Amino acid sequence: MPRFFCDAIAGGKAVITGEDAAHIARSLRMQPGERLTLSDGQGTDFDCVLDLVTPQEVFLTVLESYPCRTEPSVYVRLYMAMPKAEKLELIVQKAVELGVGEIIPVLTRRCVSRPDPKSFEKKRVRLARIAAEAAKQSGRGRVPQVREMMDLRPALEEMAARPGAMLFYERSTAPMREVLDRIEGEASLLIGAEGGFDESEVELALSMGIPSLTLGPRILRCETAPMAALSVLMYHTGNMN
Repeated sequence: MPRFFCDAIAGGKAVITGEDAAHIARSLRMQPGERLTLSDGQGTDFDCVLDLVTPQEVFLTVLESYPCRTEPSVYVRLYMAMPKAEKLELIVQKAVELGVGEIIPVLTRRCVSRPDPKSFEKKRVRLARIAAEAAKQSGRGRVPQVREMMDLRPALEEMAARPGAMLFYERSTAPMREVLDRIEGEASLLIGAEGGFDESEVELALSMGIPSLTLGPRILRCETAPMAALSVLMYHTGNMN
């Protein structure tokens, strides 16, 4: 059944406008009486029947609502040290497909890419669009947010205040499985940029109670590491079975 995001759902009715309405009318050629699934972007799905279809607006009646079955049982925050722009776009896309809850770009000492807040805000608009498209393509019930860029210390403080925090460092020897069994409901992952982390940054994280973990004996690229960590976490928590 076709699936779309829609925030205009109220009183058992819904309206789709813009590009999605044109796609339903012209590309899918759907007719009144046919059914599709809407998501409110917050984790709830709605089975709907089409009442009226035009390229400008599609009117629907809600038949049933229920929690989205594709959303993972664990809410994951990905704190990603700023890589080069094209790598961050790839990371956002694939992390959303794998089930991430939100993505937080972080400035660390070895980041090659160091945009100022104003220029990053322009990039964040594009990243949000990439996240929305990835959520739609992968059947997510939620559109993960790409948050404002943070410095490392406040990012670590935020992570330390929540359960399931972990940092991945190429010189660490502690395996991820030591933490996985303690994950309950949420997790926060911190991944380094192209140059990895400075030792003082890892020591700071450890001093805040955030464990330093390894993803194996091979050194992974900054765009590979978050995908590996997310895949392991989702599999271990039963979200890739």
